[in-house]
Amino acid sequence: MTCGIQTITGSIHSSVTCVMSNTTNHVFWTATTSSVPVACVAGPMTITSIAPSVALHEELYIMFSTEKKSMLCIKCFRDMPIENRTHCIDIETAHGQGCEILDQAVLVVKELQMSVREAIVLLKAMLGEVRTNAEEEESAICTQFNNIQEKLAERKKALLKAAERFDKVMFLTYIFNSQHEEKEKALKEQLSNLSTLLPTLQVHLVTCSAFLGSANKYEFLDMGYQLMERLCSIVTLPHKFRPVQSSKINTDYHAEFACCLEPLLMPGQRRPGAVTGGTALSYRLSALSMSCPSTSLSEMPFGRRPTFHRYICTKVLLAEGRESPFTEHCRNFEKSYRVLQTEVQRLKDEVQEMHRDLTKHHSLINTDTMDEILERSLLIDEQIASQYSAVQTQRAVFEEIWDVTFQRVTNEQEIYEAQLHDLLQLKQENSYLTTIARQIGPYILSIAKVKERLEPRLF
Repeated sequence: MTCGIQTITGSIHSSVTCVMSNTTNHVFWTATTSSVPVACVAGPMTITSIAPSVALHEELYIMFSTEKKSMLCIKCFRDMPIENRTHCIDIETAHGQGCEILDQAVLVVKELQMSVREAIVLLKAMLGEVRTNAEEEESAICTQFNNIQEKLAERKKALLKAAERFDKVMFLTYIFNSQHEEKEKALKEQLSNLSTLLPTLQVHLVTCSAFLGSANKYEFLDMGYQLMERLCSIVTLPHKFRPVQSSKINTDYHAEFACCLEPLLMPGQRRPGAVTGGTALSYRLSALSMSCPSTSLSEMPFGRRPTFHRYICTKVLLAEGRESPFTEHCRNFEKSYRVLQTEVQRLKDEVQEMHRDLTKHHSLINTDTMDEILERSLLIDEQIASQYSAVQTQRAVFEEIWDVTFQRVTNEQEIYEAQLHDLLQLKQENSYLTTIARQIGPYILSIAKVKERLEPRLF
């Protein structure tokens, strides 16, 4: 409603409600550090000496309805229902209460403004910390990568030196054990023996040919059997036609690279001493058993520890009941291995008994028995070589399966770690939300109280 009131300074028409609105805006936007009560502010447009009147009733405003938020004259008050009259108060009281409520609302908003500023400062500081932490993490990643490259380069250099035997220090004694020198020495010695045997055989062949061409029947019967005995003795000697050493150099570089990277990649995990010591050594010795034969019977028990470990692991694998190409391979391998192991053990017992009779009892040994043992040994060697070749041919199939399984396990590990990371991130976000809710809680309560005061219910 508009009232035709003329101020002293000019002909401006306005109602008290409009003047209060201007005064409120002036107080709200000019307050900086201290609270200014609205009741103490009087703008140039405010006139308190002349009361406006209602244009309809031509009566002065004397009441204020807190329910409808409007001013009333005496006739408006009389026209209101009785239940609504309880919400009417006089103009001065309404003005004072409104100023107090507005002052409190301004204080609450200013406190909220300060909290927002503090939160902005905190977030800016956290952004700076995030940048700093990102730079530190990037630097740590680069340093770790450089360390890994240095470790790999050092281990590569050491492995190459050890494989070529350029260095004079025994590097990784149980793994390398001068493989290059030992294999080369053994092969050269065997080659020298065979090279020496070849001219001897040639001389005997030439002698036999000359004897057959020049000797008559009496000379043949007189000296021919001695020549035949000599030829038979040469033939029955244990000549080593097969290479005693394989040409493969096994440095187990995969395990060595893993060992040198383990302190960098897994600083919190350490393998137990039993694994790094005896078990790892037995595993490496078993890997070299095909290329490094024992020189005496006393050295043969060294192969039993990895065999027993492999036997236990195979039993556990088969007991799980899961069918796969590898379990079927293990089942067939165990059957073939038991047969070969039984034959080797039987041959070993016979050789030990023969060795004992020869050295302790000094008894004569039948040459047929020796020939039978040698034939059986060659047969077993062929069977072992055949079994080894059969197992070796399946390597590509199993490596493909292992690669797929390893990739699947790696993916599962990554998913598992990502799940934990997501849960931690949700927990952190929930913590932030809880902190913010606790911070703005008092302001929400204050605003609610202000709203209640702005809309009072007088009974």
